[in-house]
Amino acid sequence: MKYKHHIEGARLTLEFDGDLIGENNGPELIELISEAIMKDVKYCFIDISGVRYINSSGIGVLITILTKFRNKNGELFLIKPSEHVKKLLIITKLHAIFNIVESKEEAIKKIDK
Repeated sequence: MKYKHHIEGARLTLEFDGDLIGENNGPELIELISEAIMKDVKYCFIDISGVRYINSSGIGVLITILTKFRNKNGELFLIKPSEHVKKLLIITKLHAIFNIVESKEEAIKKIDK
């Protein structure tokens, strides 16, 4: 999987492309997240529209990121999951714990409420 990231104020945006298999990028992503949180980043937007497949380790990475942000009174938003990823989130009942939105703008509106 490839990813891009950038930080704007208290917001980290990640764009994932490919297969989210935690063993490959997991430790690197968690380190990036930890460093961002130490810089007072409170919100994370992960655009997963380019993710075709997620395995259990990939789900573990997403849960770890979610936990790290919520432990600091922040939030994680998953942006525009593919139909396959949506089905996986529903089957695993994770759609109930993640904030799933169709756009970064929608996530920002939820923050600003």
